[in-house]
Amino acid sequence: MAAKLRKGDKVVVLAGKDKGKEGEITSVDPKAGKAVVDGLNMAIRHVRQSQTSQGGRQPKAMPIDLSNLAIVDKNGKATRVGFREEDGKKVRFAKTTGDVI
Repeated sequence: MAAKLRKGDKVVVLAGKDKGKEGEITSVDPKAGKAVVDGLNMAIRHVRQSQTSQGGRQPKAMPIDLSNLAIVDKNGKATRVGFREEDGKKVRFAKTTGDVI
């Protein structure tokens, strides 16, 4: 199945503690159905000190389920994603505006 949400997409959180917040997807795990959004769903991780990095309590973005994310259209509203063929290529488009993503 084609990916509706991809790395680099601007998304809004639909449910959970960060509901309503926006961010950019930094990584997607399609097998688990989760994505990491920059600056959202933060948790404190205790990191051991190494020669290259300082240890301590560091915030880390944790994965969010793809069902709790929606892509943001050009008007800044959450939208669903559809697929259509243009010039022989399959493209994603925003259902609210019809614009190609």
